[in-house]
Amino acid sequence: MRKKLAALLMTGAIAFAPMQPAYALFGFGDIVFDPSNYAENVLTAARTLEQINNQIQQLQNEAQMLINQARNLASLPYSSLAQLQATIARTQNLLNEAQNIAHQVSEIETAFNEQYGEAAASGDFADMIASAEARWRNSVAGYEDALKVQAGVVGNIERTRSELSNLVAESQGATGALQAAQAGNQLLALQSQQMTDLTAAIAAQNRAQALDAARRASAEAQARENLSRFLDYGGGYAPTTVTMFQ
Repeated sequence: MRKKLAALLMTGAIAFAPMQPAYALFGFGDIVFDPSNYAENVLTAARTLEQINNQIQQLQNEAQMLINQARNLASLPYSSLAQLQATIARTQNLLNEAQNIAHQVSEIETAFNEQYGEAAASGDFADMIASAEARWRNSVAGYEDALKVQAGVVGNIERTRSELSNLVAESQGATGALQAAQAGNQLLALQSQQMTDLTAAIAAQNRAQALDAARRASAEAQARENLSRFLDYGGGYAPTTVTMFQ
């Protein structure tokens, strides 16, 4: 509207100016009209109005730029950190409940020194039987622990699905670069949590299989020792003189 007004004023001034010489003066009562001065004033007003319009447009552009910057710096109003930490904590608790032999190097070394390998073929028969029974219990407990971890991981799938839906919805509704980046980071964190669950399940399953394999190897060592002791006749038969009749 302002530009149209300026154009009309300029058009009127240009159209009117040539009608009279620049030096012509007209009097209307006590008022003296100078067409040249009037045309110059109209052009000056038009130029001023155009400058004001340009300044207004520049301010509008700057305001829009600030709005866009504010959107790019706006933080995502949703965080899945607590949910992811809770899910990982549940899996960690299941691993910590490992029976007999925990997921710790020191406990594993102690158990193998006392019950597996060469230790399985040492001691008397009562000790061997007790050690074999302990190894059998470890194997059964290992498979039970693996099943618990796997059940926990399966239970996490539904919570992960729900969290994934929330994050995807937040990422699609992101209004700026920062919100989009934060949503992407949380999606990566969710993927990391799934990898953690998978690692835990594989570790528990491999632990159970390793304990069972160690039990079988120790049983073979114990069986060889039992056979060796059974076939050991001591010093053997030594003939002696026996008098049967007096």
